[in-house]
Amino acid sequence: MAATEALRADNPESIESLSREAESLKARLEEEKAKLNDVDMCVVAQRLDNLAQFNIKPRRVLKGHQGKVLCMDWSSDKRHIVSSSQDGKMLVWDAFTTNKEHAVTMPTTWVMACSYGPSGSIVACGGLDNKCTVYPLSLEEDPASKKKAVATHTSYLSCCSFTNSDYQILTGSGDSTCALWDVESGQLIQSFHGHAGDVMSIDLSPTETGNTFVSGGCDKVAMVWDMRTGDCVQMFEGHDSDINSVRFYPSGDAFATGSDDATCRLFDLRADREVSCYKKESIIFGCNSVDFSVSGRLLFGGYNDYTINLWDVLKGTRLSILYGHENRVSCLGVSPDGTALCTGSWDYTLRVSILANLM
Repeated sequence: MAATEALRADNPESIESLSREAESLKARLEEEKAKLNDVDMCVVAQRLDNLAQFNIKPRRVLKGHQGKVLCMDWSSDKRHIVSSSQDGKMLVWDAFTTNKEHAVTMPTTWVMACSYGPSGSIVACGGLDNKCTVYPLSLEEDPASKKKAVATHTSYLSCCSFTNSDYQILTGSGDSTCALWDVESGQLIQSFHGHAGDVMSIDLSPTETGNTFVSGGCDKVAMVWDMRTGDCVQMFEGHDSDINSVRFYPSGDAFATGSDDATCRLFDLRADREVSCYKKESIIFGCNSVDFSVSGRLLFGGYNDYTINLWDVLKGTRLSILYGHENRVSCLGVSPDGTALCTGSWDYTLRVSILANLM
């Protein structure tokens, strides 16, 4: 009887003992991993030629939001952009002309997440309403007239992303979970539990199968999930504060993170560890958003000090600083063809820069 009592889950001594054992096992795993860590990526990359300094300037300024821009996403046509804002509006832009093609008023302010469907004919957004709402885009009809609430969480919606089709959407929330939903029926397909804090960002693997995604949150942890089973297959630690953004490397073998600890980091799935950290002593403000160039050689990071830092992924050095915004850079994204960078800010604007001659 006494032995049974000692093993009860609500026994403080049992919990403390299990915690110590878990920490001991974790330390042993780290030791074994360290033995395999025989070379540093930045050291190997020193034999490569240095990249030239880049001078990137905004070519278009998208004005129309009356509040802080919180999220943006490119359409697959490489021309249109959807953005969401604290003003409760979701806008669809023509990046070439800067014209607004659609404007949708949400039932709540702080529209924190938005995403284009792969077809380019549908968008999704959500925020403090705890829901993800899908809008079909048509020049003949008001998108709001055919809106459909697809997902409902128990806390705010922080991020959303369509899968490889318009028929499924992945969401992340302040309730510490991610979820996969059927767009047509609104039914929950799979839920993903494991984070100990708000989920702030998700990104789907660019591989052909597309069965995995990565998430990052306020528990300082990045997790890789199997969408078919709902299981966390890899977990990465290293940041000292909230992870605000995660983005897969173009090959799908690694991903980058941006954090409130003022660093960006690169984690390799095959090596099962962090392989590079992008930081400078002069950078003391958090990073809100990250994205790679099409080749994967460059990493863009949007920071709270109103700047975008451009990093050499292999060498770990900063190549350039992009200025122009008058408040924190909250979101950014490279166009699908890699020719343009769009940045969104708390200064109510989005800016589009040309990357045609970059890697």
